[in-house]
Parts: sequence; C-alpha cells; structure tokens
Amino acid sequence: MASTKAETPTILVADDDDAVRGVLVELLEDEGYSVVGARSGSEVLAQLGSNPSISLLLLDVVMPNMDGLETLERLRKDGHEVPVIVMTAHGTSSTAIRAIQMGAHDYLLKPFASNDDVVLRVRRLFEYQALASRVKELGQGLDARERIIGNSPAMQAVYRTIGLSAGSNASVLITGETGTGKELVADTIHRNSRRKDGPIVKVNCGALPETLLESELFGHEKGSFTGALAQRRGRFELAHKGSIFLDEVGELTPAAQKKLLRVLQEGEFERVGGSVTVKVDVRVITATNRDLLQEVAEGNFREDLYYRLNVVHIQMPALRERDEDIPLLVEHFLNKYRNSPGSPPSRITEEALQKLVDYHWPGNVRQLENEIERAVVFSQGQVITDQHVLHAPPSQAAFIDVAARLRQGATFEAIVQETERALLAEALRQNDNIAELAARKLGLDPAQFASLLERHSSA
Repeated sequence: MASTKAETPTILVADDDDAVRGVLVELLEDEGYSVVGARSGSEVLAQLGSNPSISLLLLDVVMPNMDGLETLERLRKDGHEVPVIVMTAHGTSSTAIRAIQMGAHDYLLKPFASNDDVVLRVRRLFEYQALASRVKELGQGLDARERIIGNSPAMQAVYRTIGLSAGSNASVLITGETGTGKELVADTIHRNSRRKDGPIVKVNCGALPETLLESELFGHEKGSFTGALAQRRGRFELAHKGSIFLDEVGELTPAAQKKLLRVLQEGEFERVGGSVTVKVDVRVITATNRDLLQEVAEGNFREDLYYRLNVVHIQMPALRERDEDIPLLVEHFLNKYRNSPGSPPSRITEEALQKLVDYHWPGNVRQLENEIERAVVFSQGQVITDQHVLHAPPSQAAFIDVAARLRQGATFEAIVQETERALLAEALRQNDNIAELAARKLGLDPAQFASLLERHSSA
C-alpha cells in the first residue's frame, strides 16, 4: 500500500554533478521517498527555507561558490536542524570529521560502495531518529532509576510480567547474566507496587561475609557475638511495609536460607542471639546469575525455598539477544554522560554505532554503559567515531571472576593466566593500543610486555 504524503519523508539531494544527483534522486524515489534536488549551496538554503517538510539533506562537500561545509555552517547558524549526511571523496581526512563536528549526522564516501549502502545509511538515519524519540518517550514521567530501556520482543515480555506482577505481593525471582539490569527491574516493580511509599532495602548477599550475613538480614541482640555491643535491627525489619531486594540470593548460607523460608511462609523470625519473634510485612524480590535449579540438584540451595522465591519469574535477556535495543541504549547513555553538565550530548557515527551493535557484549548493558561513558571522555564530548569504541576486545579486558572460576573447577594456573591476559588487554585498551604506554602502565619494560603479549597471543 502506498504511503501517504504525510508518512513519506522528503529528502533533498545536493550535488553539482547532474549525473550523480540524478542517480541518487532515482534511487531514493524507487525506495518510496519523496526527493528534490539542488545544484549548489544557495539552492539548498532556498529549498530548506521554502519546504519545511524536508526530513534529510544529502550534501556534497565539493560544490561551486559555496561548498558543502560552508553550506552546513550557514544552516546551523540559521537554526535549521535538518539531519545531514555529507558526501565526500575524503572520508578519512579532516574534512569528513570536521563536517560531523559541525553537525552532520554521518558521511558517505564517493564513489559509493554500492547503491545498497546509500539506501542503508538513509534508512538507518530515519530509524535512529525514531529510536531517539522513543528514548524521550520512555523517559517522560519516570524517575531516573526506573528507566528500563528497550523495545525488543524480549523486553516487551519483561514489561508485561512487571505490569502483571507489580501490584501483587508475590515473590519475584529475577534471573539473568551479570549486567542485564536485574536491580533496575526490582526498582521498577517496587515503584509500581502498592508498597511504593514504603522502603526498598537492597542487600548484595555475595558481598557480605558469611559470619555477618544472618546478622545483616535479621539483626542481632546485644551480646549475641563478640562485638555485638547493642541490639541491631536487620534489613528485613528496615524493609517493613516495603520491599527487600536480595541480589545474588544463590550465595545465602544454609542457615540464612532456612530463616528466609520462614519469613516467606510465616512473616516472622528471631534476631541472631534472640528469642523474641519479630513480625514483618515485606515483599521479597530476589535476583541471581546462577542456575538455581542446578544449585538445588547439587544440594547447595533448598528446593522448598526455590519454589517460594520463584512465584513470579523474570528472565532478563542478554544484550546480544536484543541487539535491536542497542541504538536506544546508546542514545540514553549519551544523554546521561555529557562531557559537562551544560553541554549537549555527544553524537555517534553510523560506523561506531554499527560496531557496537555487532559486538557480543559479555558484560551486557553495564559494559555498554561503561563503553559509552569512556567514549564520551575519549571524544571530549564531540563526535564518537569507530576509533573511540572497543579499542581492545572487552571479552579479554573484562577482569576474571575468581570465585566463579573456582566454582567451575579452574586451576590456579589457569586463573593466573586468564588474569594476566586480561591485564595486558586492559592496559592496551586504556592506552589506545600503544604497547610502550601499556607496558609503562603495568610497570614493565617494553621487552617484557612484548614477550608476555606474544605468549598469550599464541596460547
């Protein structure tokens, strides 16, 4: 079915070469766009002044009288915000970079690699604009802590489950890899529940020493152990009439699991060293990156507790399973990490964005967020190019989770080798892949660094 005029973007193609301009006009019209042409910078200014429906400008750099860069500068000074894709035969030169810094969205190299490449760039620009608008819509009326970004089918399933379960008191188990946003989901559930005016108390069970875990969760009485100089209320008491979020719940000790089961069944417990029963009204939300059923099978986690926690289950998808959400997330993080509080968000080229979309993301959304924050710093808040992202493979640069590797049966030597490899990769990444600087960062001489790098490269 043909698009209506209101639905059809209008593209202005500016090139003084009649043949090139004609090919582009015909190509884009065949794709369903409305296309107009211009032979010079002055014609561009006239067209934009008289035709407010123009949605995109394809602008050649080399044109008589007023070249593409001068035209672009005039457009921005006059307040025209139409997106611009610059066409240049010098894509690796300062001309293309300068054009982007002046406000161009992207650039195309001439001669074009293929007609399909031109169409793809245009299509992506319109998709990018739609995604940016979606980010703004998602942010309206939401607390910053509640902004879950994503419009993929996998995330729509997460939203539906949150919507159906938030108003109940049912326990929720959130599973997924590290960095997928499990805590953000817990926040969202609480803030959309009837308990939203009460507290949400968060506990990282894996970060607490085993000897203190029960005391932190359930409190203790004075004199119950060495150093217990006064009675202390635990996290469950502090969460009364609200929610408690137990992250890394798979790390709970057997004793803590038993007490947690009682809280879920009876809403009561005793403080460590105490005999007085404490009653609480708390909704329990838990999260883990472990396979709890496997932990049950191995005798590390109580089966009855597992089913009590898993009344509502939310599985957070890995970022590589929803790569269509990456442009949305990038736009969100560019808005979040500005070079300075008053500066506009950095912009990102199509090549850089595609590089991010194509990457595997072992660290998921958290890793992507760190990558964007780093890229903003490296680009000094200007245009982020593919040279600013993913300098070294982050899968090598991610530091080793020693506890996890030990549980997986890794040997001391294997963990040492993995850590050493990660240190080398991270040092290179932080120093733009300059081996001499990376060696200095690690306190090694260049020969030592080169020898280690060669050994790990051949491993």
